[in-house]
Amino acid sequence: MPQALFLALRQLGDPAFRRPLILGVLGAALAVLGLIGLAAWLAGWAAAGGPEWLSWITQAGGAAAGVFLSWWLFLPVALGIAAQFTDSIAGAVERRHYPYLPPPAGASALAQAGYGVWFSVKLLALQILLLPLFFIPFFGALLALLISAHGLGAGLLREVALRRMNLAHSRIAWQRLRWQGWMLGLVLALMAMVPVVNLLVPIIGIATAAHLLIRGFEKFPSASSENGG
Repeated sequence: MPQALFLALRQLGDPAFRRPLILGVLGAALAVLGLIGLAAWLAGWAAAGGPEWLSWITQAGGAAAGVFLSWWLFLPVALGIAAQFTDSIAGAVERRHYPYLPPPAGASALAQAGYGVWFSVKLLALQILLLPLFFIPFFGALLALLISAHGLGAGLLREVALRRMNLAHSRIAWQRLRWQGWMLGLVLALMAMVPVVNLLVPIIGIATAAHLLIRGFEKFPSASSENGG
């Protein structure tokens, strides 16, 4: 896994990565600003009719809560946008490092796009469900991180795998690469906690998953020998 991650980082300057990165950043920024604004508005509405100082404190607290939520929920939003460019990102990885591969013939484009949306929605729901764990000092945040990493790694590997195999075989790919996928998810989840660095997580995640899957094909030929929609 470390080598795959290193290769993905080295390719960040690839022109094929720029459009997904820019659109992902813009889309996620709009979602973040909207969430902060909504949280502040709801807090102000809840404090309406009270003293002005209470309204100000409540709105400030609401904005702070919005910042925290946007930070924690940034990853699934950015991944949902970047997922629509999985083919171009993984394709750039293959052209640069694995030009001998035949053209991808996995699940249909509709199935791939549908899985990308489903994955981001599922990850978003998981992140929301994990929020109460942050009220448990240290261990709660650690547990939330580990659970999030598992969901992130599984979703990314299966999403990229669909370019070259069907849904059933993408599940086999995840089972065979489970530990590497979990490690990838953990690294990405940690990166997602760092402002600015988190902007690169979707691109790096898709590119690294592509490396892991291609290098693992020979380990499970039965999962890549047949394709379907």
